Amino acid sequence: MSQTRFAESHEWVRLDGDVAVVGISDHAQNALGDVVFVDLPEAGREVEAGEAIAVVESVKAASDIYAPVAGTIAAVNSALVDDPGLVNREPMGEGWFFTITPRDASDIGKLMDADAYAKHAEEGH
Repeated sequence: MSQTRFAESHEWVRLDGDVAVVGISDHAQNALGDVVFVDLPEAGREVEAGEAIAVVESVKAASDIYAPVAGTIAAVNSALVDDPGLVNREPMGEGWFFTITPRDASDIGKLMDADAYAKHAEEGH
């Protein structure tokens, strides 16, 4: 697995072979509070970078989840349907949302690394 990169909208992405695994950051799940529902995109859907493609609902609010890169949704984490709390318990692991086959894998490298993202999150973005 390659290095985790982060979008300004608080999604993380990690390239694993030909697909990229996507979830939300620990910072984002902390800000949301207890996640109670996740609406996932359909596998096979073509998406553009920055497109709202999923929704996560918590006890506090509903938030859109954005595609960090353009490509095709390869799979979704159906475990989140039955156990949306996985997002809170393992946001950077088993709480992933979907995988995407990037149109251009080099786009992942244009996202923030962990240090840049930590600074972004600390600044209140």
